Amino acid sequence: MPKLTVEFNDKMNDILEQLANDKGTTKVDVLRRAVALYKYLDSEQKEGENQKVSITQNNKVVKDIVLP
Repeated sequence: MPKLTVEFNDKMNDILEQLANDKGTTKVDVLRRAVALYKYLDSEQKEGENQKVSITQNNKVVKDIVLP
């Protein structure tokens, strides 16, 4: 299995650590999930079209994230 070395500034490391703690997992697992999500979103996006991901709560859209 390939091994990577990644450097983050303190703020990004704190965010990563907080996400891992909140989910009861490791920073490495958070990064794996982030890459998997990015890959999925990238594969679903149509070339040259702006698309959006909607965050819903109780079947109501609370936020749209526009993908460039």
